[in-house]
Amino acid sequence: MEIQIGDVLRYKKPVTAENMIEDGYLNFHFLTQSLDAKNLQLEKGINASAKIKTDSGELVRPAILISSSPNKKGSSETPWEDFYDVDNGHIRYFGDNKEPGKDPATAPGNKALLEAFRLAHSHCPLERSLTPPILFFRRVVINGVAKGYPQFQGLGVINSVELVTQWDNKLGRTFTNYAFDFTVFCIASEHEKFEWDWINSRRKKAFSLDITNQAAPKSWRRWLKEGSNSLNKLRRRVSKLRLEKAANQKPISGSEADKILNEIYSFYAEKKHSFEALAEVVAERVIDRDLGVYQKGWVTQGSSDGGADFIGKVTLGSGFSKVELIVLGQAKCESLNVPTGGNHIARTVARLKRGWLGVYVTTSYFSDSVQREVIEDKYPIILIHGLRVAEEVAKMVYESDLYSNVHEFLIAMDTVYPSRLKQRQAEEVLNI
Repeated sequence: MEIQIGDVLRYKKPVTAENMIEDGYLNFHFLTQSLDAKNLQLEKGINASAKIKTDSGELVRPAILISSSPNKKGSSETPWEDFYDVDNGHIRYFGDNKEPGKDPATAPGNKALLEAFRLAHSHCPLERSLTPPILFFRRVVINGVAKGYPQFQGLGVINSVELVTQWDNKLGRTFTNYAFDFTVFCIASEHEKFEWDWINSRRKKAFSLDITNQAAPKSWRRWLKEGSNSLNKLRRRVSKLRLEKAANQKPISGSEADKILNEIYSFYAEKKHSFEALAEVVAERVIDRDLGVYQKGWVTQGSSDGGADFIGKVTLGSGFSKVELIVLGQAKCESLNVPTGGNHIARTVARLKRGWLGVYVTTSYFSDSVQREVIEDKYPIILIHGLRVAEEVAKMVYESDLYSNVHEFLIAMDTVYPSRLKQRQAEEVLNI
């Protein structure tokens, strides 16, 4: 049976595994039932399944289930807050010791996870193969009910372990515990579907690690082969699903947009500063001029631009309920077949102050790594690639009665350019 990250299951008590669906949700006990092993449970935060002998006589733990209850954070039961960032393949989870003066390594859940950590970071592939998959769940509130609805959050291994001192607000005391950092594996190769039968096959008496691992996710099998150095490459990154391929950022060769973009690049090749005026107009259209939220400021003078090529502002709301955001624009007339450098994006972002918005307009395109950095680090910057520039120029020529072709439009932009130049501080745009 397959489940996906984000699927909510029904965990009912008393336990019943007869029905596949309970109260409209996939029944956890139906999904995990096994004739050869005890029932899997989510009664605790750390739920380690009992070890089973493989066909080669090794004692192996089939899986460890981690359960987090955000609604209990700060309580005496859970005097800490776990951190789930599954979209970026990271979970920070606190162990199960809460007793002052007790060695946290002796708490049953911590003990199981520390053993799993040792196996996962072994340099011996055979020993690493004994590592139990760690499956993550997070309880969610359904119809006002905070119990009995675990949401699947993926699978992974422990990346690092830290001994920490924690404070229990309720009881007014400190205690030592372990904080576990997990890497959540990417399962994009499986189309974001997790085959639970792999876990159930690991719970059969005298199971074969080699045979059962054939049903494991590709990322798990690759990690078994390559070890901990591959974890960063294998972590789940939802941003990958939002990346725009290079081919979709460039016009099709020989198309009208391709001709326009090449004409733009050729026109500004020897006077790239002038491209800033065109970039300003394109940015205005992309931000959505029709809504009236964007207002142009000026194009900065090269000798004192402070790293910005043009300045504008976005106004949201009206009257008393109004907020204005400064827009810092960067314009690059770059080679059409070479991706824009990540250092250019980084420098633009570094100049943004709180409440500012960045815009980067290029005749080129943005690599996967640049897009991923912008998405994952949540940079407040709009990326405008070469194809979009060509499309907006084509629309402006078509919508206007003043220009019969692109060349005439570019000449008009070039004529306007000197009058747009101003030597001002970015904050002055708020006075316009």
